[in-house]
Amino acid sequence: MKAMVLHQPGPVEQRPLALEDVAEPSPGQGDIRIEVEACGLCHTDLHTIEGELKLPKLPIIPGHQVIGRIRQVGRVGQVRQVGQVGQSGPGVERFRVGDRVGVPWLHWTCGQCRFCASKRENLCENAHFTGLHADGGYAQFMAAHADFVCPIPDGLDAAQAAPLLCGGIVGFRSLRLTGVGRGARLGLYGFGNTAHIVLQVARHWGCEVYVFTRREEHRRLAAELGAVWTGRAEDTPPAKLDAAILFAPIGTLVPEALRVMDKGATLVLSGIYMTPTPPLDYSLLYHERIVRSVANATRQDARDFLALAAEIPVRTEVRTFSLEQTNEALLMLKRSEISGCGVVMLKT
Repeated sequence: MKAMVLHQPGPVEQRPLALEDVAEPSPGQGDIRIEVEACGLCHTDLHTIEGELKLPKLPIIPGHQVIGRIRQVGRVGQVRQVGQVGQSGPGVERFRVGDRVGVPWLHWTCGQCRFCASKRENLCENAHFTGLHADGGYAQFMAAHADFVCPIPDGLDAAQAAPLLCGGIVGFRSLRLTGVGRGARLGLYGFGNTAHIVLQVARHWGCEVYVFTRREEHRRLAAELGAVWTGRAEDTPPAKLDAAILFAPIGTLVPEALRVMDKGATLVLSGIYMTPTPPLDYSLLYHERIVRSVANATRQDARDFLALAAEIPVRTEVRTFSLEQTNEALLMLKRSEISGCGVVMLKT
């Protein structure tokens, strides 16, 4: 099969992914083999490919917002082991060859650590992630644990659905952690894949949304999707914010966001990586302001978000690329030259 393979991390400007012919994956017990239709681009892919995240496996095929169809189902029973812990659930039994599924960032959890036992599997001490520990969706085929994939309706366009599998799910978790409700004033810093999905959910919940982004085309899209105000990070909105989510992995934006937040407001840091945060004047934190991070997402987050996305329905703005164009697409993502979401198409 064809795949974009990372052998050593490096700047995306150097086109570090190599288009290669590699063996198709064979599913183990509790696994499924998926023919990939589409795979969304994510900033986490940049952090992986450029070496900002520790890489436990090389070579690796990145990509973790995958839509595809099941072509082979592994046996029911014990899954491939990680540290001799973890059992498969009923996932294999509920899927059939031909079923359409989505593969998110969370690839596997042990089910036995104290975080899994307290329904916080996103913090699992032994977790594995798609495109980091296990080969992902920048390939014609991939394997995944059946217990960690999501059913996807046949009628949903693959390019439209792919960005929901990470940007949508993690963005939804970030939004819930802000605690916002109807009438709340929510700030979004950075306006790419995740933020344009979160804006739609926040508007559905009755929030006023303020978008901070440096690119004019992103501000236009935010306004089209219902933002009440748009500006740059150093601008001051017309009202204090009750909450904000920082999507851009830029630590210097933390004090900028806190500067325009009201008493008791929550700032959620949504990324898996961030540049250093500068020293904070205590006055920015005083009056019970909260700064918290988001780490991954649970399977329940995925189920809740996908049901809500269908109800709204969430609209994704996408720009598609071929598998051979993945390096160029990632460079455009790094330069914020994609309005909405970038999606690599394997089948059209």
